[in-house]
Order: sequence, then structure tokens, then C-alpha cells
Amino acid sequence: MKFRTFPGTDLTVSEVGFGVWTLATNWWGEHTDEEAVAMLRRARELGINFFDTADTYANGRGETLLQMAFGKNPDGLVYATKFGYDIYGERAEERRGQQELPHRFDREFVRFACEQSLQRLGVDCIPLWQIHNARMNGVFEDEIWEILDELKAEGKILHAGVALGPANGWIAEGLGFLRHRPLSSMQIIYNLFEQWPGNSFYETAREKNVGLLVRVPHSSGMLEGRYTSETTFGPNDHRRHRPRSWLLNGIEKLKSLEFLTENRDVTIGQQ
Repeated sequence: MKFRTFPGTDLTVSEVGFGVWTLATNWWGEHTDEEAVAMLRRARELGINFFDTADTYANGRGETLLQMAFGKNPDGLVYATKFGYDIYGERAEERRGQQELPHRFDREFVRFACEQSLQRLGVDCIPLWQIHNARMNGVFEDEIWEILDELKAEGKILHAGVALGPANGWIAEGLGFLRHRPLSSMQIIYNLFEQWPGNSFYETAREKNVGLLVRVPHSSGMLEGRYTSETTFGPNDHRRHRPRSWLLNGIEKLKSLEFLTENRDVTIGQQ
């Protein structure tokens, strides 16, 4: 396993991280706690020390699974989690499918959310805390960053970042954060099929010494080479909500890239 250090930090992480979203929710197939814990521990055995989750993943399960797998304050692991969605309000109980919850960034809520994540993760300090699906208000509202500075001073978090989404756009937001806020990281969508607009951030991120985290590196499974025109997804699977053209066009794009793996016993997406 190769490792890198986030610019301007002491966080040294495996180049391949583990996104816990796929285990915590039922939007990518369902996993029991035992299955999820086994996969997390196997990832660690293979050299992965970086695990990315969020409080909103199954209303806390994504964080709890990490404590179940590795105990409290595990040595050598780097956790990144996210905040911003109100998973504690009434609408969280009423949410259906992938409906987006309201954001909250008032001081009382942010502090409460931090304490809850610390308890679920089983850590005294969160290495990397990210604004989840950050919007433009995160660029303009000073109070959010004042609270983050307070939490750093109190030893509750080490570093702060943003995760852009839920779609793969958000150019103005990303550039705004990079240019005007003290980020340690910014999480973007980037893969062989979806290079824009993620590649629009490279120059500014390098200039501002901000690390980029890549999510959806396999293009929602498309680059694994397992889909066919007959592939169907379960009723809760997030890919079911995409138009069928996404599947068919993706398969055709994949065929055009077969030359990359000719005479090699691999498919795109495998090492």
C-alpha cells in the first residue's frame, strides 16, 4: 500500500481509502453488522488506514460500525466523517429513500453533532471533519468556521474540510471554498468517466495547499466491468433511480476503453 500526507497536516493515509457509505446504508445492497465489520477489518489487514464516513449514513450507523470494527481510539487509523445534515430532527424519521435532509449550521447544533460523532466513532478527536455536501453558505458564513476553530482549539477535531455534492458539479462552491476558507481537504467526484468538473480544482487546490479526496472512483460500479444491458438493481439501490441511458451509455463507453486492458488479466477498475 502506498501512503500520502494531506498537505499542511500530519495525516498520513493510504492512497486507497474505504468509503463506509456502501456498508452503512441499504442503497448499495444490505449488509449485516457482522459482514460490515468483517470487510472493514479485512481492509485494514490489506493496508488501508483511511476510512471515510458521515453522521448521516444510516443516521449514525456508518460511524458506529467503525467503533464496532476497531474499538475506541484505534492506533494507526485516520477517520474522516462529515456533518451538516440534521439527522436528529423530525424530518429524519420521516425521510424516505434518498430524500435530502435540511442542513443546520448554528453553533448549538454543530457542537451537538460533533459530540455525537465522537461518541459513535469512539474517539477523543476527529482527524478530519467535513461539511457534508457543502453549499455556498459555507463559503460566506463566518460563524461556521469560527465554530470549527473553536472545536480545533478544544481538541475535538484536528482538521476541517468540505465534501461537494450530491451531484458532481458545484464548481462555484468548490472554488469559493478553496480560495476563501482554510481547508485541509476537499472531496470531489472523479473517475475515468467523470473527470469534469473535478479536474477544474487541481490548480487552485495545489496553489492553496489543499488535499483532494476522490469519491465514486469506480463510477458507481460501471468501471468494474460487471454490468450488462440486462443488469437490474434492487428496489433500494441508488442506481435504480438513474435513467436507463446511464447504464447503456456507460457500457458503450466501457467498450471503447477495452484497449487499456488488452492482453492483461484485469478489467478496468482492477489493479
